[in-house]
Amino acid sequence: MSDKVYVNRTLNMKRISHIGLDMDHTLVRYKGEAFEKITHRIMLEKLVAMKNYPEEILKLELHWETAIRGLVIDKNRGNLLKLSRFAAIRLSQHGLDRIDYSTQKKIYKSTYIDLSDPEYDTVDTYFSIAFASLFAQLVDKRDNDPACHSIPEYSTIARDLNFVLDRAHRDGSIKGIIQNNLPDFIVKDPEVVSGLQRYIRHNKKIFILTNSDFNYTKLLLEYAIDPFLEDGKTWRDLFEFVITSAGKPRFFYDKLKFLRIDPDTGLMSNLGTDKLSPGVYQGGCATQFTDDLELSPDQILYVGDHIYGDILRLKKDCAWRTALVVEEIEQEVEKNRACIQLGDKIAELMNKKVPHEVELDKLISDKIENGVTTHQDRIDELLAMVGDIDQKISPLIKEQDKYHNPYWGELMRAGIEESYFAYQVERFACIYTSKLSTLLSMSPRTYFRAPKRPMAHEI
Repeated sequence: MSDKVYVNRTLNMKRISHIGLDMDHTLVRYKGEAFEKITHRIMLEKLVAMKNYPEEILKLELHWETAIRGLVIDKNRGNLLKLSRFAAIRLSQHGLDRIDYSTQKKIYKSTYIDLSDPEYDTVDTYFSIAFASLFAQLVDKRDNDPACHSIPEYSTIARDLNFVLDRAHRDGSIKGIIQNNLPDFIVKDPEVVSGLQRYIRHNKKIFILTNSDFNYTKLLLEYAIDPFLEDGKTWRDLFEFVITSAGKPRFFYDKLKFLRIDPDTGLMSNLGTDKLSPGVYQGGCATQFTDDLELSPDQILYVGDHIYGDILRLKKDCAWRTALVVEEIEQEVEKNRACIQLGDKIAELMNKKVPHEVELDKLISDKIENGVTTHQDRIDELLAMVGDIDQKISPLIKEQDKYHNPYWGELMRAGIEESYFAYQVERFACIYTSKLSTLLSMSPRTYFRAPKRPMAHEI
């Protein structure tokens, strides 16, 4: 099945003059599981070396399916939570163990989570899986392994994981391994390059806005972009601006200054009072970018993979148009298609069940309100019929669940409701797709039209 671009808000590409791209995991795709395994291992090593965690934890290996994007970490209780669009808890897990519904109700009482509470942390990207998975593993080790009882309390585990992950990014531990083994971690996609060239022919200006530093950015662009260009051409011929060390999401709301970078030497100089002109930069802010280029927000489309750092804050602070890369969505759509017959059978049984429940409620109400005693046989018959249908539905739902993540189910749903992650995608991303090349395969003149969404009373 071919991938698609999914539309939340109408977007006329003819009105877009500038297209901004995040680099890591958007313009340059990573091999996700390989990247997360390295991240997982480096965090473990730093926990032992820097935070005195027991060496026993070095035996842990990444459990890729333990976490999915959009989960919430309850740092104080050592739990992972999956929320509905209304921030209600639909699934929960302590360490590596599922929390049953009755226990969950006792723990949380009010099942609605306030994500502004610092007690909670969110798994915002596809590439935060190692963090959430390792948190669950360490909670499990602390609870159940006598050799690991020195592991600190749950909230400290979360704080230590943030510390070592930040340190791994700052000291180059992760990027150093990637730089020396690019084929093991980076996906080369010639369709991205041909798509960018096509958009440029339509007079679209392409720019990069990345939190990565210049040297790392240059290395990845030379590896992933240059091989697919004509002789004598480099990545510098494609991109109008390359803004490195941007500090997103701060770039979208702060007033930091741009530094100009000489791409041949890497040397930086102050921009001073000059306006931005095509080139390579460090830092800066969205306000100066749009002002110097005399752009209105709806002329810019920004494509990124981070729901908070790339999309949410940008939408709130800048009003640029937004496109989100959700790498998992293509596989999720394929799995939903694969189990569509199971869904049809469940829906058919539910359509049989609902009239029985309606009749049952009416008869019981008549009995309670009017003292009618002649309905009991029919009530018993209906109860048996509803129970029989439930017994048929239950194994179908279990079979359907096998198609998705064994711990958390679908990415975009929490039961019959949208997941909280799906709600964020719907609210803040104008369009979304699984990879940049899919968007670039569309005509640069495409009019993305949002479908009419029926409200509850219209169904």
